[in-house]
Amino acid sequence: MSEIRLIGIAPGAGLDDEARALLRGCRSVVASSRHRSLVAALGIEIVSIAPVARALAAVEAGLNQGDVAVLASGDPLFFGIGRTLIERFGRERLVVRPALSSLQVACSRFREPWDDVSCLSLHGRNGAELIPRLMVHDKVFCFTDRDNSPDRVARALLDGCGATDDGDLADGYRVWVAENLGGADERLTEGTLAEIAAREFGDLNVMLLKRPARPAAADVVFGLGEAEIHHSRGLITKDEVRAATLHALRLPRRGVLWDVGAGSGSVGLEAARLCPGLRVYAVERQPEELANLRANRRQHGVYNLTVVAGEAPAVLAGLPRPDRVFVGGSGGHLAEIIAFAAARLTGDGRLVVNGVTARTRGEAPALLHAQGLAVAISDIAVQRRSYPQEETTTMNSIAIMVGER
Repeated sequence: MSEIRLIGIAPGAGLDDEARALLRGCRSVVASSRHRSLVAALGIEIVSIAPVARALAAVEAGLNQGDVAVLASGDPLFFGIGRTLIERFGRERLVVRPALSSLQVACSRFREPWDDVSCLSLHGRNGAELIPRLMVHDKVFCFTDRDNSPDRVARALLDGCGATDDGDLADGYRVWVAENLGGADERLTEGTLAEIAAREFGDLNVMLLKRPARPAAADVVFGLGEAEIHHSRGLITKDEVRAATLHALRLPRRGVLWDVGAGSGSVGLEAARLCPGLRVYAVERQPEELANLRANRRQHGVYNLTVVAGEAPAVLAGLPRPDRVFVGGSGGHLAEIIAFAAARLTGDGRLVVNGVTARTRGEAPALLHAQGLAVAISDIAVQRRSYPQEETTTMNSIAIMVGER
């Protein structure tokens, strides 16, 4: 059976003996314009790697006649064409010879360890929507493109930092940009967000973002205590109830969560920390609670949480469609909030209402059912005891009502 020989080329490198041996006997080679010169003298048919759909069709046709080579930048299984080739042709048909990736080479130039780096490809993506995902990580390596160039990403991050009311956040960022790695015109740039935003960069580059150090509590994945969350007069979803509520929400790794009547935002806060790829919108009308929300976001570095000041359901109209909705408070508009949220839910969405008052517990199930949602109810009563003093604290029972499609 003929095979695909997937050959990685390190930044600025050429073909070594191993790569030449893999190319020998191939009927054709798929290469980018940057790599065409490496194989131009070998007498092998060269197929452009772009557009990818046409290149894949050429690979499929070429396999009927013999082996096909594919040249790719760096490690082709690291944000490269390797995944696409495996999905299309199966891993058993591939022989992979990786090279140093741009991540490894760039970090060596920056003298920055990369074992704690989060990687994000910006290729063909809406940069504005990616900003919250960038901001939740301490260190992010970005594969840029023409639309999401380092200067544009830096400007978007400046706007994102400004929206958090955290004046020190933007100033604490450090940014490195590597252009034309391995080439004669290689250029390395280091600076603040403002300095990078003011510069221009060539098309071929990668960037590394490092935000200010997080608080010690950031190492806690789940289970913040009430004392670690800014709140007023004891008005906070208690730890045990919060855990059950998050379980009921069945949080997706990515998507949108509305935290309606967020109060101090304890549910949205923990959701944002658990799922950095989730965009959380905490909706609240009370000035005191809005201040708590912003303080919690700043203290815990959950910049994928957006504070939305206003009254639901009116303020919900400007938000992206939710995959999950949590209603912690309704301000007397429970029916309207449930109707609006249910209409906006994505196909497999889930709507969770916590009922503290008898009125909410009595009305919410019927309101959820009226929107065509399957309803499940869990009644929770919490009693805390200490040892050895045996001090007991009993809290009011609460109903967690789940509506799902």
